[in-house]
Parts: sequence; structure tokens; C-alpha cells
Amino acid sequence: MNGQPLLSAEYEVAAADASKRLDHFLAAALPQFTRSRLQNLTREGHVRINGAPAKPGAKLHSGDRITVQEPPPRPSEALAQEIPLDVLYEDEDLIVINKAPGIVVHPAAGNWDGTLVNALLHHCQTLSGIGGEERPGIVHRLDKDTSGCLVAAKSDMAHQKLIRQFAGREITKIYLAIAEGRPAQKSGTIHASIGRHPVHRKRMTVVEEGRGRAAHTDWRVLQELPTGTLVECTLHTGRTHQIRVHLKHLGHPLLGDEVYGHKAGFPRQMLHAWQLGFTHPRTGEQVRLVAPVPEDFRAAGVRTV
Repeated sequence: MNGQPLLSAEYEVAAADASKRLDHFLAAALPQFTRSRLQNLTREGHVRINGAPAKPGAKLHSGDRITVQEPPPRPSEALAQEIPLDVLYEDEDLIVINKAPGIVVHPAAGNWDGTLVNALLHHCQTLSGIGGEERPGIVHRLDKDTSGCLVAAKSDMAHQKLIRQFAGREITKIYLAIAEGRPAQKSGTIHASIGRHPVHRKRMTVVEEGRGRAAHTDWRVLQELPTGTLVECTLHTGRTHQIRVHLKHLGHPLLGDEVYGHKAGFPRQMLHAWQLGFTHPRTGEQVRLVAPVPEDFRAAGVRTV
């Protein structure tokens, strides 16, 4: 790294954008960045309005000058660790792995090693620096106990283009879920906004439209099992815990989900990121990956799908 900013941009607020919130303006102006990344840049003083540090919720006025200076990525604190990876696809730009259940994606309090990032740092010579660290590579995440397809970027170009596809809802994301009970319908669509639970702050919940973030899940029954029902879920948005919250809202929470349902003798929440599809950031070709049905799903009675 040469110590130079990754991004240096300046905008003048037009009359049409007056009264907008700063974070909403930036999300539209810089779609290659996640909302959380933009908020962090703002809180860290790298976004200014008329030369002064700004807050994400600041109201804009016509003629305001907004500057964004993304700092060079800081060295990753994560250590490379030799942890086995089930690689579904890999080239010079990206890697897609079949994440095992029980592994955390990124180091954090309580899980500083043994994570997917530690494994990727050992496996890959380079990972992208978008997001604040030199080599995290992480484009999206799966919960610790969710298995299946996860893509990481090796280059900043690949990372930016994949982020745009996720933000533009151009990624195909199909999951297998073992739900409690028997849904009355064989298929359906859930349009229900998701927000933070008002009491249990580590949980998400369905909220009134306008209070949370819009969330859209299509689902259909694939198999009836002795223990529950195998449901295929297609995500059209990527909200935190979306499938877990939507299936609970449907009245059929995931088996093994102790947060939104019941542990009920299962080793983990029975959710598997089955298929992932995207446009290759360099070649423009369509890539479609399938993570095999995991053994604990087969033990629950799932046949080949």
C-alpha cells in the first residue's frame, strides 16, 4: 500500500437533493460502498460538509460541498491460519467456498481466530482491501451456524463490482431451510420489513412498513420430512437474519434456531446457502455455484435436491 486514499470525491448538493440526509445521498452517489462502510467513514471524520466533519443523519442544503476521502486500508490484524476450506470455485479475482457450519466469517470479540478470514489469509496470496483492512476480502456474510456458498474477493476491482451486484439485487441467492411443522401453502412470497427487536436488541423482527428495511423472500416446499419441512427460500434482499425472521413470521421457524425458534435437538439452525449466482466481475460471464446438501440435512431425511 502506498498510503494514498483509495477514494477522493467531491460533490455539490443540487437543489433537488436539498433536505436529504447525508447517508442517503452518499448511498446513491457511491453504490460500490455498503451503507455500514459509508456510516463508518462518516463517523471517523472522512466525510465532510463544507470542510467540517459531518454526521450520517445530517440534513443537506443546496450548494453544500461534500468531500469523501477514503483512507488507505489499515493492516489486517487477523492471522493466517491453516484451516481446511471446501473450495467450490477459484480464479485470480475471487474464491467461492462452501462454508462449514460453526465457523465465524470475520474475527470479532470472542472469535479472534479460527474464522473464515483467518483461513482465507492462509489460502489466498491476495485478498481485496475494500472495507477498511488490507486483506479481508469479505463481500457478504453468513451467520456462524449457516453453511453453504460464500464469495470472497481477491482484488479491489472484483470486490467493488460484486458489492454493486449485491446492492443492486443482481445476485441469485437460494437457500435450503428445514422449517418447523407443515406450512398450509406449498409456496408463497413474504414482503415484510425487518428491524431491530425493541426489547431483545440482538434479535431482528418483522416491523411495520417504514420502520425497518424492506425485505422480500420467496419460498416453496420441497419435501416433507419426519422432523419438519424442507423449504427452498430465494432472497431478493439481504437483511440480517432475513430467512430466520421471515420463517418465524410465517409460523414455521427454522429447526435448531434457539434465537427465533427452539434448539429441539438439532446441532445448529438448519439453514444452508445452497446456490449462489453472479456475473463474473472480469469476464462478464454468469457464474452459478451449488453447495452440496450437508450431512446434517441428510441425517434429517433430506433426499437429493
